[in-house]
Amino acid sequence: MKNMYLEMNEIKKSFGDGCNHTEILHGISCGIEKEAICVLLGPSGSGKSTLLNIIGGIETADSGTLSIGSKIVSSMNDKQLSLYRRKHLGYVFQSYNLISNLTVKENIEVGAYLSDRPLPLVDLLKTLGLWEHKDKIPNQLSGGQQQRCAIGRAIIKNPDILLCDEPTGALDYKTSKEILKLIEDVNRKFGNTVILVTHNDAIKHMADQVIKLRDGMIRHNDLNTEKISATELDW
Repeated sequence: MKNMYLEMNEIKKSFGDGCNHTEILHGISCGIEKEAICVLLGPSGSGKSTLLNIIGGIETADSGTLSIGSKIVSSMNDKQLSLYRRKHLGYVFQSYNLISNLTVKENIEVGAYLSDRPLPLVDLLKTLGLWEHKDKIPNQLSGGQQQRCAIGRAIIKNPDILLCDEPTGALDYKTSKEILKLIEDVNRKFGNTVILVTHNDAIKHMADQVIKLRDGMIRHNDLNTEKISATELDW
Protein backbone atom coordinates (compact mmCIF):
# COMPACT_ATOMS: atom_id res chain seq x y z
CA MET A 1 0.00 0.00 0.00
CA LYS A 2 1.30 3.45 -0.88
CA ASN A 3 2.04 5.89 1.93
CA MET A 4 -1.18 7.55 3.04
CA TYR A 5 -1.41 11.13 4.29
CA LEU A 6 -3.88 10.19 7.03
CA GLU A 7 -3.61 6.75 8.62
CA MET A 8 -5.77 5.12 11.27
CA ASN A 9 -4.87 1.85 12.85
CA GLU A 10 -7.25 -0.11 15.12
CA ILE A 11 -9.12 2.97 16.39
CA LYS A 12 -11.55 2.00 19.16
CA LYS A 13 -13.99 4.23 21.02
CA SER A 14 -16.70 3.59 23.58
CA PHE A 15 -18.93 5.74 25.78
CA GLY A 16 -20.39 5.18 29.24
CA ASP A 17 -19.51 2.51 31.78
CA GLY A 18 -21.07 -0.43 33.54
CA CYS A 19 -24.41 -1.41 32.02
CA ASN A 20 -24.40 1.80 29.94
CA HIS A 21 -21.11 0.94 28.24
CA THR A 22 -21.45 1.17 24.45
CA GLU A 23 -18.67 0.48 22.00
CA ILE A 24 -19.02 2.91 19.09
CA LEU A 25 -15.93 2.11 16.98
CA HIS A 26 -14.61 -1.45 16.81
CA GLY A 27 -11.03 -1.14 15.54
CA ILE A 28 -11.09 1.17 12.52
CA SER A 29 -8.09 0.89 10.18
CA CYS A 30 -7.80 2.85 6.92
CA GLY A 31 -5.81 5.51 5.10
CA ILE A 32 -6.70 8.62 3.09
CA GLU A 33 -4.51 10.22 0.44
CA LYS A 34 -3.46 13.87 0.48
CA GLU A 35 -5.76 16.25 -1.44
CA ALA A 36 -8.44 13.56 -1.83
CA ILE A 37 -12.16 14.00 -1.26
CA CYS A 38 -13.17 11.14 1.05
CA VAL A 39 -16.84 10.51 1.81
CA LEU A 40 -17.71 8.70 5.06
CA LEU A 41 -21.10 7.04 4.58
CA GLY A 42 -23.31 5.26 7.02
CA PRO A 43 -26.69 5.28 8.76
CA SER A 44 -27.30 7.14 12.03
CA GLY A 45 -25.41 5.47 14.85
CA SER A 46 -22.79 3.90 12.56
CA GLY A 47 -19.95 5.86 14.22
CA LYS A 48 -19.13 8.20 11.34
CA SER A 49 -19.41 11.46 13.30
CA THR A 50 -17.43 9.97 16.19
CA LEU A 51 -14.69 8.97 13.75
CA LEU A 52 -14.68 12.48 12.26
CA ASN A 53 -14.40 13.97 15.76
CA ILE A 54 -11.41 11.74 16.52
CA ILE A 55 -9.69 12.82 13.28
CA GLY A 56 -10.52 16.40 14.27
CA GLY A 57 -9.08 16.09 17.76
CA ILE A 58 -12.46 16.89 19.34
CA GLU A 59 -12.62 13.41 20.90
CA THR A 60 -9.81 11.00 21.69
CA ALA A 61 -9.79 7.31 20.84
CA ASP A 62 -9.63 4.73 23.65
CA SER A 63 -6.93 2.86 21.74
CA GLY A 64 -5.30 2.69 18.33
CA THR A 65 -3.18 5.22 16.44
CA LEU A 66 -3.99 8.18 14.21
CA SER A 67 -1.28 9.89 12.19
CA ILE A 68 -1.59 12.81 9.78
CA GLY A 69 1.48 13.60 7.71
CA SER A 70 4.40 13.20 10.08
CA LYS A 71 2.31 13.92 13.20
CA ILE A 72 1.02 11.17 15.49
CA VAL A 73 -2.19 12.80 16.65
CA SER A 74 -3.18 9.97 18.98
CA SER A 75 -0.19 10.63 21.25
CA MET A 76 -0.72 14.42 21.60
CA ASN A 77 -1.63 16.05 24.91
CA ASP A 78 -4.49 18.59 25.17
CA LYS A 79 -2.30 21.60 24.44
CA GLN A 80 -0.70 19.96 21.40
CA LEU A 81 -4.15 18.86 20.15
CA SER A 82 -5.49 22.38 20.47
CA LEU A 83 -2.59 23.78 18.45
CA TYR A 84 -2.94 21.00 15.87
CA ARG A 85 -6.66 21.76 15.44
CA ARG A 86 -5.99 25.46 15.09
CA LYS A 87 -3.17 25.13 12.56
CA HIS A 88 -4.20 22.17 10.44
CA LEU A 89 -7.97 21.65 10.51
CA GLY A 90 -11.09 23.41 9.26
CA TYR A 91 -14.60 22.36 10.34
CA VAL A 92 -17.96 22.69 8.63
CA PHE A 93 -21.06 21.48 10.48
CA GLN A 94 -24.73 21.08 9.62
CA SER A 95 -25.48 24.07 11.87
CA TYR A 96 -23.63 27.12 10.62
CA ASN A 97 -22.50 28.45 14.06
CA LEU A 98 -21.98 31.97 12.72
CA ILE A 99 -21.58 34.94 15.07
CA SER A 100 -24.90 36.76 14.72
CA ASN A 101 -23.71 40.36 15.10
CA LEU A 102 -20.71 40.06 12.75
CA THR A 103 -20.89 40.58 8.98
CA VAL A 104 -20.04 37.83 6.49
CA LYS A 105 -16.59 39.37 6.02
CA GLU A 106 -15.99 39.56 9.79
CA ASN A 107 -17.24 36.01 10.41
CA ILE A 108 -14.77 34.69 7.85
CA GLU A 109 -11.96 36.86 9.26
CA VAL A 110 -12.41 35.09 12.62
CA GLY A 111 -10.90 32.00 10.94
CA ALA A 112 -7.98 34.03 9.54
CA TYR A 113 -6.86 35.07 13.04
CA LEU A 114 -6.20 31.40 13.84
CA SER A 115 -3.75 30.91 10.97
CA ASP A 116 -0.14 31.71 10.16
CA ARG A 117 -0.90 31.52 6.43
CA PRO A 118 -4.47 32.67 5.75
CA LEU A 119 -5.84 32.77 2.21
CA PRO A 120 -6.51 36.21 0.65
CA LEU A 121 -9.93 37.37 1.88
CA VAL A 122 -11.14 39.14 -1.28
CA ASP A 123 -10.26 36.16 -3.51
CA LEU A 124 -12.00 33.78 -1.11
CA LEU A 125 -15.17 35.90 -0.86
CA LYS A 126 -15.41 35.81 -4.66
CA THR A 127 -14.80 32.02 -4.80
CA LEU A 128 -17.58 31.62 -2.20
CA GLY A 129 -19.98 33.78 -4.22
CA LEU A 130 -20.30 36.11 -1.21
CA TRP A 131 -18.56 39.26 -2.45
CA GLU A 132 -21.89 41.10 -2.89
CA HIS A 133 -23.05 39.93 0.55
CA LYS A 134 -19.86 40.63 2.51
CA ASP A 135 -21.40 43.41 4.66
CA LYS A 136 -24.58 41.51 5.58
CA ILE A 137 -25.12 39.82 8.93
CA PRO A 138 -26.24 36.15 9.14
CA ASN A 139 -29.99 36.77 9.55
CA GLN A 140 -29.97 38.66 6.23
CA LEU A 141 -28.68 35.55 4.43
CA SER A 142 -30.32 32.40 3.07
CA GLY A 143 -29.35 29.01 4.54
CA GLY A 144 -27.08 28.32 1.58
CA GLN A 145 -25.33 31.67 1.95
CA GLN A 146 -24.83 31.04 5.68
CA GLN A 147 -23.27 27.66 4.91
CA ARG A 148 -21.00 29.31 2.31
CA CYS A 149 -19.92 31.74 5.02
CA ALA A 150 -19.25 28.85 7.43
CA ILE A 151 -17.15 27.12 4.75
CA GLY A 152 -15.27 30.38 4.20
CA ARG A 153 -14.47 30.65 7.92
CA ALA A 154 -13.12 27.09 7.87
CA ILE A 155 -11.14 27.42 4.65
CA ILE A 156 -9.54 30.87 5.13
CA LYS A 157 -7.16 29.22 7.60
CA ASN A 158 -5.89 27.23 4.59
CA PRO A 159 -6.26 24.01 6.59
CA ASP A 160 -4.56 20.79 5.51
CA ILE A 161 -7.83 18.94 6.18
CA LEU A 162 -11.39 20.19 5.81
CA LEU A 163 -13.81 18.16 7.94
CA CYS A 164 -17.47 18.40 6.91
CA ASP A 165 -20.17 16.84 9.10
CA GLU A 166 -23.44 16.61 7.14
CA PRO A 167 -22.75 20.02 5.53
CA THR A 168 -25.91 19.84 3.39
CA GLY A 169 -28.15 18.28 6.06
CA ALA A 170 -30.27 21.42 6.56
CA LEU A 171 -30.38 22.50 2.91
CA ASP A 172 -32.70 21.82 -0.04
CA TYR A 173 -31.63 19.83 -3.11
CA LYS A 174 -30.51 22.75 -5.29
CA THR A 175 -28.62 24.50 -2.49
CA SER A 176 -27.06 21.20 -1.38
CA LYS A 177 -25.60 20.69 -4.83
CA GLU A 178 -24.26 24.26 -4.87
CA ILE A 179 -22.54 23.69 -1.51
CA LEU A 180 -21.06 20.36 -2.67
CA LYS A 181 -19.80 22.08 -5.84
CA LEU A 182 -18.20 24.75 -3.63
CA ILE A 183 -16.47 22.07 -1.51
CA GLU A 184 -15.24 20.47 -4.75
CA ASP A 185 -13.97 23.85 -6.04
CA VAL A 186 -12.17 24.56 -2.76
CA ASN A 187 -10.51 21.12 -2.89
CA ARG A 188 -9.29 21.74 -6.45
CA LYS A 189 -8.19 25.32 -5.91
CA PHE A 190 -6.50 25.05 -2.51
CA GLY A 191 -5.56 21.36 -2.34
CA ASN A 192 -7.13 20.63 1.05
CA THR A 193 -7.88 17.02 1.92
CA VAL A 194 -11.66 16.83 2.42
CA ILE A 195 -13.41 14.32 4.69
CA LEU A 196 -17.18 14.58 4.34
CA VAL A 197 -19.64 12.71 6.55
CA THR A 198 -23.08 12.09 5.10
CA HIS A 199 -25.97 9.62 5.11
CA ASN A 200 -26.81 10.64 1.51
CA ASP A 201 -25.56 7.78 -0.65
CA ALA A 202 -25.56 9.85 -3.86
CA ILE A 203 -22.75 12.12 -2.61
CA LYS A 204 -20.25 9.23 -2.84
CA HIS A 205 -20.08 9.68 -6.63
CA MET A 206 -18.12 12.97 -6.30
CA ALA A 207 -15.55 11.37 -3.98
CA ASP A 208 -12.09 9.96 -4.69
CA GLN A 209 -12.58 7.48 -1.85
CA VAL A 210 -15.71 6.11 -0.17
CA ILE A 211 -15.65 4.55 3.30
CA LYS A 212 -18.89 2.90 4.44
CA LEU A 213 -19.41 2.33 8.14
CA ARG A 214 -22.03 0.24 9.86
CA ASP A 215 -22.18 -0.63 13.56
CA GLY A 216 -18.79 0.95 14.19
CA MET A 217 -16.95 -1.08 11.56
CA ILE A 218 -15.79 -0.40 8.02
CA ARG A 219 -17.93 -2.45 5.64
CA HIS A 220 -16.44 -1.03 2.43
CA ASN A 221 -13.39 1.11 1.64
CA ASP A 222 -13.25 1.80 -2.09
CA LEU A 223 -11.48 4.13 -4.48
CA ASN A 224 -13.95 5.69 -6.89
CA THR A 225 -12.73 5.18 -10.44
CA GLU A 226 -15.83 6.79 -11.98
CA LYS A 227 -15.83 10.10 -10.14
CA ILE A 228 -18.31 12.71 -11.38
CA SER A 229 -18.65 16.43 -10.70
CA ALA A 230 -20.90 17.61 -7.88
CA THR A 231 -23.06 19.35 -10.49
CA GLU A 232 -23.89 15.93 -12.01
CA LEU A 233 -25.08 14.38 -8.74
CA ASP A 234 -28.71 13.35 -8.53
CA TRP A 235 -30.88 12.01 -5.72
